[in-house]
Amino acid sequence: MTYTALALTLIFVLIPLLLSKTLNLGLEKDTVIATVRSIIQLLVVGYVLKFVFDTEHFIYLLLMIVLMITVATLNARKNGKNIPGITWKLAVTLIVVEVITQGVLVGFHIIPPTAQYIIPISGMLIGNSMVLAILFLNRFSAEIEAHEHEIELILSLGGTPKQAVHRHLTKAIKASMIPTIEAQKTIGLVQLPGMMSGQIIGGADPIQAVQFQILIVFALLTCATLTSIVFGFLIYPSLFNERMQLIKNSFN
Repeated sequence: MTYTALALTLIFVLIPLLLSKTLNLGLEKDTVIATVRSIIQLLVVGYVLKFVFDTEHFIYLLLMIVLMITVATLNARKNGKNIPGITWKLAVTLIVVEVITQGVLVGFHIIPPTAQYIIPISGMLIGNSMVLAILFLNRFSAEIEAHEHEIELILSLGGTPKQAVHRHLTKAIKASMIPTIEAQKTIGLVQLPGMMSGQIIGGADPIQAVQFQILIVFALLTCATLTSIVFGFLIYPSLFNERMQLIKNSFN
């Protein structure tokens, strides 16, 4: 792609700007900020990745993964900032997902143990886990708020915190996993996923592109399951005090 062609893609930014201005949506500032940040961030990442790929040093690979996990953790924790230990619980969840998925991929020689493969796949997995964690927090908070009296009743009758929130916890876990499962049902029919499309545009053999996409699809399914379950079981004890009483407004 030439720089002229790249510049012309700004048309896709002008369209929402004009529509926002016309309909008084007030999104012009956010759109401009998002556009500028995306350009700068992607350019910086591009040069950083080129350096990491060229050096092929393990420490730079590790630093990139740590950076991804840190940024994802800081972004996701905003949705549950009043939950005690939310930061380390998010970090632990993302680390568990990364270690297990990459352990399988590299351990069974499905992908080579190089930065060229590990970093892009890690980015997809960690980013997906971040979104799933946010979805879980939103649904779990809604479940707790809607059934607060029911939870307190179970506790007053001698139930444990786990018994009191078990049904709502499983509902939140299921709800956060549904988008991933539903997307996989129509993959290839409704949409051509990003990794597959990028490889095909880059000139790769479509069959090889499909094989790599299948790898990502299956990894994302494990990612969704691990994120929702690990994060859910780390979070729910924080909603109760030492007397096993529900803490009000834990998510606010």
